[in-house]
Amino acid sequence: MTIPAQSHRNARTPVAASATSTSLADDRKPVAPGQESTENRAPPTKHERGVLDTAHVGTSTPHQGVKRRLLIVALLAAAAGAGAAGWWFAHRDSAPVELVLHGNVDLRQVALPFNNNERITAVLVQEGDRVHKGEVLARLDTSRLEPQVAQVAAQVAAQRAVVDRLRHGSRPEEIAQAKANLESARADAVNARRQFARKKELLGKNFASQQDADAAEAAAGVADARVEVNQKALDLAIAGPRQEDIDQAEAQLRGNEAQLAFLRQQLADAELKAPLDGVIRSRLMEPGEMASPQRPVFSLAIIDPKWVRTYVSETNLGKARTGMRAFVTVDSFPGRQFEGWIGFVSPVAEFTPKTVETEELRTSLLYEVRVFVNDPNNDLPLGIPATVRLPLNTGATQRTADQ
Repeated sequence: MTIPAQSHRNARTPVAASATSTSLADDRKPVAPGQESTENRAPPTKHERGVLDTAHVGTSTPHQGVKRRLLIVALLAAAAGAGAAGWWFAHRDSAPVELVLHGNVDLRQVALPFNNNERITAVLVQEGDRVHKGEVLARLDTSRLEPQVAQVAAQVAAQRAVVDRLRHGSRPEEIAQAKANLESARADAVNARRQFARKKELLGKNFASQQDADAAEAAAGVADARVEVNQKALDLAIAGPRQEDIDQAEAQLRGNEAQLAFLRQQLADAELKAPLDGVIRSRLMEPGEMASPQRPVFSLAIIDPKWVRTYVSETNLGKARTGMRAFVTVDSFPGRQFEGWIGFVSPVAEFTPKTVETEELRTSLLYEVRVFVNDPNNDLPLGIPATVRLPLNTGATQRTADQ
């Protein structure tokens, strides 16, 4: 069997071991101290092992070094965790107190042309002048327009007199005159009938001819007809004018008045007035030039309302609400704040890279926000960079009542 053979081969006598050890010791070559290789070094004896064990008492083994390093790492991890937990507990209730946005001051601008096609005679303001509502800025030549206004004004006056006469009816004197004419016609008719009666009687006695009798009869008929005419004239004088005649005269008067109003408006439009309070930004025409509704004379900047045009990201969109109170600062006035409020938040995103929004792109969407600012002294010029601060605490998010 193999097992006994293995045991027999490994078993050695002490003499053989000693001989082998002696031969190996004789074969080793001398080596300088400290440079002995492990290959040529002889196994330590029992005495040497005891000395080594005594020398290493109190020193750490490799296994103990690993334990020490693990303990240090665990302590550092525990300290870091404690610091993180302390910071979290200290800041768990804290939140940003304000939202800071950046933008530029913006305002509305108005182009001011004349309504008439006429030559400019005077320009009364310069660039940068502050003007008020209703202030005259420029004038046109009115030498040809004023006579037209006077002519139509006379026509209106004449037609108004006609209407008044028709509305008032006949004067008492006119009615009295009609009555007198009627009485006169009646007297003539009575006299004509008497003449005819006498002629007829004389004709029966052959003292008058038939012709005389016929002439007297005709004169009596004419006198009776004249009485009828004067009676109708009196009735018309008492009744006054027809309603249709009054309506026609009034319509003619309204037409003349409309023409007069048009010409007077053209005369008023010869003066270019400021529609609102503002500042003259540009003076575009000079005296002597021909004005027209298509050519502005001035560019007017409206200073109220004035706002800061800024943009808020998609992540902060929920923090910006219409009516929120805001504070605006600019570099030109350090330490000074202009009060304002959010007046407009755009419902449409701008600067959108794609119509399909991934999670990465949604945070880069921007929405326009207009922060209206109180600037009664016009200290904020158009386009100046501004910083907007929106308080996020509940006590200052709404616009105050006096704003």
